[in-house]
Amino acid sequence: MPLTIPPVIAPGTLNAGPQPVLTAADGLRLRPWTPADAPAVVDAFRDPATRHWHVRAVDTLAEAAALIDGYTEGWRTERSASWALVTPADDVLGRVALRHLDLWQGEAEVAYWMRAAARGRGAAPAGVRAISAWAFGAGMHRLFLEHSTANPASCRVAAKTGFELEGTKRSAHQHTDGWHDVHLHALINPAA
Repeated sequence: MPLTIPPVIAPGTLNAGPQPVLTAADGLRLRPWTPADAPAVVDAFRDPATRHWHVRAVDTLAEAAALIDGYTEGWRTERSASWALVTPADDVLGRVALRHLDLWQGEAEVAYWMRAAARGRGAAPAGVRAISAWAFGAGMHRLFLEHSTANPASCRVAAKTGFELEGTKRSAHQHTDGWHDVHLHALINPAA
């Protein structure tokens, strides 16, 4: 059955070219992941907080390589877009991503993690601002992010980047310590 509305972003638009490198504040960049980033991913997931909030273990270089391959596949299939957030010296600080890309509705979920040493320095907000600007420039209509109500650091990132709190989803995400209520934040394309 045909749809009665066109897609907000035509399929094939995003992956028609290579995944872009984005600039962020303080000389930070967002670039596509490479196999050479595997040690940084293993290091990130050694941190108990990263494991707790992202419910994933990445203990070996092979597991990190598989995760990076998934990031690359996400761009190829237009299901997600994941960037390594790096310093001017190309040291990986963390990941900033658009998950669950819905080109028909022009919506995606923002996701991020930072290596323990990179937290509290403004890197996550800088990365979120950069991908939000890119996504809206590419035609996205709405971005949202979700985090446990017990994760105030993620709530601060949302607030610093203009994502308005829309509400609380009760018992919505399972973490290693059980079910958590989740804040839902959203940002609408200012050109909309």
